[in-house]
Amino acid sequence: MKRVALSSVLLLVAACGSSQPPPQPPAAPPPSASAASPPAPKTRAVSLSSVGLDADAMDKSVDPCQDFFSFSCGGWIKKTEIPADKPRYSRGFSEIQKRNEQDLREALEAAQKSPDNPGDDKLDAFYGACVDGEAADKAGTTGLDKLRGVIRGVHDAKSLAIALADLHKARVFALFSVSDDQDFKDATRVIATIDQDGLGLPDRDYYTKDDAKSKELVQKYTSHVERMLALGGHSKREASKAAARIVALETRLAKAQKTRVERRDPKSLYNKIDRDGLKQKAPSFDWDLYFQVLGFAELRDINVTSLTYLDELERVVKGERPEGWREYLEFHLLRSLASTLPKPFVDESFELERALTGQAKQRDRWKRCVDATDSALGELLAQAFVARRFGKDQKEAVEAMVFAIRDAFGREVKQLDWMDAKTQARAEEKLKAMAYLIGYPSRWRTYDFPVGKGAFTVNTLAAREHETKRRLTKVGKPLDREEWQMTPPTVNAYYDPLKNHMVFPAGILQPPFYGKGHGVAVNAGGIGMVVGHELTHGFDDEGSQFAGNGNLENWWEPEVKGRFEKKAACVDAQYSSYEPLPGVKLNGKLTLGENIADIGGIKLAFRAYRAMRAKATEVDVADGYTEDQQFFLAVGQAWCFKAKDEWTRMAASVDPHSPPKFRVNGALSDTPEFATAFSCKAGSAMSPANACVVW
Repeated sequence: MKRVALSSVLLLVAACGSSQPPPQPPAAPPPSASAASPPAPKTRAVSLSSVGLDADAMDKSVDPCQDFFSFSCGGWIKKTEIPADKPRYSRGFSEIQKRNEQDLREALEAAQKSPDNPGDDKLDAFYGACVDGEAADKAGTTGLDKLRGVIRGVHDAKSLAIALADLHKARVFALFSVSDDQDFKDATRVIATIDQDGLGLPDRDYYTKDDAKSKELVQKYTSHVERMLALGGHSKREASKAAARIVALETRLAKAQKTRVERRDPKSLYNKIDRDGLKQKAPSFDWDLYFQVLGFAELRDINVTSLTYLDELERVVKGERPEGWREYLEFHLLRSLASTLPKPFVDESFELERALTGQAKQRDRWKRCVDATDSALGELLAQAFVARRFGKDQKEAVEAMVFAIRDAFGREVKQLDWMDAKTQARAEEKLKAMAYLIGYPSRWRTYDFPVGKGAFTVNTLAAREHETKRRLTKVGKPLDREEWQMTPPTVNAYYDPLKNHMVFPAGILQPPFYGKGHGVAVNAGGIGMVVGHELTHGFDDEGSQFAGNGNLENWWEPEVKGRFEKKAACVDAQYSSYEPLPGVKLNGKLTLGENIADIGGIKLAFRAYRAMRAKATEVDVADGYTEDQQFFLAVGQAWCFKAKDEWTRMAASVDPHSPPKFRVNGALSDTPEFATAFSCKAGSAMSPANACVVW
């Protein structure tokens, strides 16, 4: 989920509550004789389940002022086992995904029974070919014969350019990747982007770190490369030598790549050098031939995310032997398409995943095929899901929540004591220009590529080539601001700073994030926090560098920008102190934008919920918990989470999000209303003396 803190509110000091339902707030004072006050709302005693919360998920033996995540989720954590086919599991994302996955399976099985519908026929053919493991085993690697032939023909720089173009059409991004993007300086224009790529491990740091765990993983990866090449037909001796050379080449590429923290600076990612600049930086690579084979010979407008990586690309193109390129490209082809190949390839691919994440068991084939179909034909598959799970009333309710949170930010930005009038006005302009896409696209995407029965590899390649062509065809065309980057069944949301819009797929607009019968406070703590999080991304350390029109431009007065950066540094230091595993600390700079968005998102959602309930004539007290407390319990219970140690270690290196425990405890400890709701003493873990406040 993509990307301040609200106004500087003093922490309120109160006695720390017990682990039982905290006492109710004092009764409102009697109205004065001189002024007529509206009657106090009536109190209804209800259950937690009736408002959308789970009492059994809680662990009331934990002090909420010391560890609210365990207080709200401890019962769920104790009784929940991570499924063998997952490295992590959550009460929110995973359980919704499980339901959505089953819905999609039923839609695909229904498509298999109604082949008269052209859309259903395509879904039937793609999914049917995927679930037919016997057909995949029988086909072997024949679906890759054409690409393997091109790779075998690599003997110089020109043939390397041809092979890379053919692989990139199939979205096998060896050495570098190419895609569409908006021009950072003119967001109305679509240009192409060349990005660093070509590694088989999740991040460049796996190759560059010299601690024992990193070295162990690189060794396991080298063995994996060897086994994949052996499956592809190489002798054990050939595969062993080739694997060592491939990992050495990838290590060289990794050392030239920007770190994930460096890639969080959008200014450093914008280097529009166009075709002539590519030729000057890497003249040994035949760029004209590459774009010709790619199918876009006239493409000229090009951004490069890393000029230093282009320098290394030039050196390796000049220095690497053709044999080395053939080995490297063949491995990446097999790695990328392993899921479509016979079972030994699928199993070997999973062995690497097991080493990286701790996942004990491969997912059932039908689940992997649902994902594959969603990836290839997502907006076609989504239509049945939307019809089942997302009605007009649901969309209207979520829109009301979005607008309430937008209005809350508009009120809060006017009260910031660290922002001057000019910068404040520009922030309001950006807020007014922000768009909101909810549920599903206004126009469904079409998929005009052939899909045959019993040819999973061939179908996957056709889908990938269609997607590459779709993306690059947009270059030079008018921007479609309503285009979606996620399919509607996806359990996620995002903010795009170049389009200045937030997107909330129908997939995440389900319980526990959102429920039709849930209380306003609970829905605000669930989906409201997500909405506030995405809106705040427009004003986090990255999003704040883009104006309301989507352009990368400074709209901050210098002194105000300095104050913002000082507040952001507080968040960096706070989260850098957290340890998800002994000796493994979070990277506060990598997670900074997400942490700012969490803190701001909770505060915006809380203010929106308060505004929505301001004129309520009845308030619900659920098993002794006030509506304010229900809001914070909803935040906690939406993020209940467990993970394997291996996955946690990997995520600490590559994930820009903090682990859910710290997303909850960290953000709530920076929220003074939380301390008030649960009567936390100043100085307790959840009410620290030096809370970080940005927006």
